[in-house]
Amino acid sequence: MKTVRIIALRQDRKRLLEHLQDSALVQIDAAEKSRKGFRRVNMTSQMQVFERNVDLTQQALKILDNAKPEKAGMLASFRGRREIDPDELGVIASNAKTVIEACTRITELDRRCADNSAEQVRIKTMLAQLESWQQLDIPLNTTGTRSTAVFIGSLPDQYTEQRLKEALAAENPKLEFETELQYTRPGLTNVVVFAPQSQRQMAEEALRALGFARPMSPTHKIPKEKAERLRQQSRRLTEETKQAQEEIASFADMRDQIKVTQDYFRVRCDKYNVINHLDHSKHVFVIEGYVPEEDCERLEALCNRVATCAVEFGEAGDDAPVKLKNNKFAEPAQGILTMYASPCREDVDPTPLLAFFFYFFFGMMFSDAGYGVLMVLATGLMIKLFKPDKKMRNNLKLFRYCGVSTTLWGLVFGSIFGDAPAALYKLFTGTEVVMAHSISNMADPTPAILPWPIIDPQKDALTLMIISIAFGLVHILVGMGCKFVVCFRQKDYAGAFFDTGLWMLMLVGFGVLAAGMVLTPVLMTVGAVIAIACAAGLILTQGRSKKGFFGKLIGGVASLYGITSYISDLLSYSRLLALGLTTGVMAQVFNMLATMLGTTIPGFVFMIVIFILGHLINIGLNALGAYVHTMRLQYVEMFSKFYEGGGKEFQPFSLNSKYIKIQEDK
Repeated sequence: MKTVRIIALRQDRKRLLEHLQDSALVQIDAAEKSRKGFRRVNMTSQMQVFERNVDLTQQALKILDNAKPEKAGMLASFRGRREIDPDELGVIASNAKTVIEACTRITELDRRCADNSAEQVRIKTMLAQLESWQQLDIPLNTTGTRSTAVFIGSLPDQYTEQRLKEALAAENPKLEFETELQYTRPGLTNVVVFAPQSQRQMAEEALRALGFARPMSPTHKIPKEKAERLRQQSRRLTEETKQAQEEIASFADMRDQIKVTQDYFRVRCDKYNVINHLDHSKHVFVIEGYVPEEDCERLEALCNRVATCAVEFGEAGDDAPVKLKNNKFAEPAQGILTMYASPCREDVDPTPLLAFFFYFFFGMMFSDAGYGVLMVLATGLMIKLFKPDKKMRNNLKLFRYCGVSTTLWGLVFGSIFGDAPAALYKLFTGTEVVMAHSISNMADPTPAILPWPIIDPQKDALTLMIISIAFGLVHILVGMGCKFVVCFRQKDYAGAFFDTGLWMLMLVGFGVLAAGMVLTPVLMTVGAVIAIACAAGLILTQGRSKKGFFGKLIGGVASLYGITSYISDLLSYSRLLALGLTTGVMAQVFNMLATMLGTTIPGFVFMIVIFILGHLINIGLNALGAYVHTMRLQYVEMFSKFYEGGGKEFQPFSLNSKYIKIQEDK
């Protein structure tokens, strides 16, 4: 990575920044303060306009999706952004005003629908309140005439007319009144009470004692008339809302224009944000940042072609961002690495190693040739048909390589959709066959479909466990080898040879010792000698930072306790056996269920349904399990041995768009 400084004339700023954004070659640094003799140009107000337009278009698209959902298939998420010619950006810019006006109209219509909906709720509430007053022939807000006081309201109990009169008389025997019950049910009585104006106070006190309450929204109209007006208003709002929704749906044809306009304003906002952090003088402006070393010549040629400028390159410091560069085999695994952490400058880029072991372990866990072929075909087809963006394309390639590994391991384990060929052969012929003979039982007279011996996870579980731990040992040694290289680069020779090299040799010694138990006693002796010699070396060197002879000795002896962590790490690789066994057993169970009804017509239908559904379930569950546990083996068992991480990923100034991208050849 190199630092870059570009000094250009202000009159070329727009053109230069647009080309830098299109090329995505340079990461622009945003210093907090401008240098002496320069100043910053405030573009905040323009950025706010662009941000509002982005928000407006997002809101409009959301409204359109609710009003008239976009027709998209199940695999639409794999489709890449639409490629456009750079000249098309000018057309998008010229249409931006029309699109923003359409988005404004869409949001206004949606707001009107929301207001109408709220008004409908209010009308519904008022109609519910008026329902029990439909027999009343005077307005609800009537309080009386010159001679008569009128009380219209509710009581919190169910009354008959006789009981109500008795209750009022009991409250005030002197009160003269007449009552009309409008509505009654348990817990509620709507009533109209008439009394002389001279006894208004007495009547109010008597009614208050009974819990009398006037209507919440008294109206100057007769309840029946008011209810009819509310119903008319509700019908009018319903029709208005319907028309608004139809008008919103009519904008569905502009959905693509809204999307590209959103990207246009997003890109402009990013550009103005960069301008906000550049140093300007009266005639020139300065861009500082980072560029990958292999792109320096290309960047310089671009700058000199589009602007009058000076370009200076320098050595990057420790805080420089990191850009990973790998071959086609390893590049798909970069996403797995960056999910964990980007490497720092001192790290070894582990992507090639990560890629190999990820594909290898995933295939060993998933381990079915039928599933592997399906993965290869499905991922290849999606790449071909949908032309996804780089990130999605790398993810699909990752699973394509995993599919190749799964196919190979499936052939090693003799698993093709479980034991589907053997199960189907037995169903149609009645003859017992096996997929292939296990390496532990080559003398089995049962006919075999596959011509080569296999490792049967069910019959050769112990053998497969040993193989899994052996692979784990290799995996851990590779991680420790990376640590050795890092220490050597940093000229920490003691750390390389004593802290890493001796442990590596000790683990190799234990591996040779274990192999000798199976092969020959000579290897046991060799392995034991290597392990003992390395243990002695660790005792002599691991306490070297302690003070005093006994401190160094105790520190060295205590370091041997670290062997327990390595044993724990190695046992983690037993999951290679466990998940490989699970995939095969589940597939066999589904095959057995599929063939249980025989060769009748219902049996064929049942077989097809169970076979498809069962294996789809098996693929979904065990592919996910293989993916997660393979990542765990990389992150926990290998990365913990050497990987520091903490680097900053290279993030070039580019077209940060969601729906469109510039054609690569342009």
